[in-house]
Amino acid sequence: MLDIRRFDIYRKVPKDLTQPTTVGAVISILCVLFISFMIFNDILAYIFIDLRSEFFIDDPGREGKIDVQVNVSFPHMACEYLGVDIQDENGRHEVGFVDQTNKVSIGDGGCRFESRFEINKVPGNFHLSTHSAATQPESYDMRHLIHSIKFGDDVSHKNLKGSFDPLAKRNTSQENGLNTHEYILKIVPSVHEDYSGTILNSYQYTFGHKSYITYHHSGKIIPAVWFKYELQPITLKQTEQRQSFYAFLTSICAVVGGTFTVAGIIDSTFFTISELVKKQRLGKLT
Repeated sequence: MLDIRRFDIYRKVPKDLTQPTTVGAVISILCVLFISFMIFNDILAYIFIDLRSEFFIDDPGREGKIDVQVNVSFPHMACEYLGVDIQDENGRHEVGFVDQTNKVSIGDGGCRFESRFEINKVPGNFHLSTHSAATQPESYDMRHLIHSIKFGDDVSHKNLKGSFDPLAKRNTSQENGLNTHEYILKIVPSVHEDYSGTILNSYQYTFGHKSYITYHHSGKIIPAVWFKYELQPITLKQTEQRQSFYAFLTSICAVVGGTFTVAGIIDSTFFTISELVKKQRLGKLT
């Protein structure tokens, strides 16, 4: 009858033929600690999602259009006078855009202005003003608090690092109420793809600001809040990646196997040297 034990490549050494040493114990403890540390790091790398970034020249998202969300409070301007006007280099000139626009009275005669609209992917501007009002107020005060100015898909729930809404919480309450405010926005397309394959087309931007007194052709001071934008040709793509289970398992095996192999070589080297030293002391080394 065939003895299957003949095929055992992991032959066992009887315990009475092995010799424990202090050096071997120290190496074994260090080996276990090192393996535990490396496995812990591998588990963290497997659990957490890695974000890979790349730049390229492209025009992502819906062809030719960008969604815009505006949320601004005017503590000293009534809602009946406020509106949003949209202009761009394609010839669009829309005064008093009203679709998806919501005005909520706040405080003593103030207004919280919210609107969603689309802009073309060409240089242009949108501005909050009294230009579309049927009648103009007796006095103007365009001091404001910006809650958010966002472009593209909302990625706030993703907690991404970046400049997706840098104008949030900007407050001009200490400035002259008759000032016109001009924000210059440099917009960068930003594509986010999560590990499930869902793609969000958002936009990051930086801004510059200046304020000044401007006069209407009638000679009156009619302030406004301008947002002048320009798109950049570079697109940032951020992709979520998670380590595969196969790569995780391979890394664990490599750590355990490699550590034990190196530790075995070190232990064998120390043991051989110690044996040579003992023989030298006994005069048995030839």
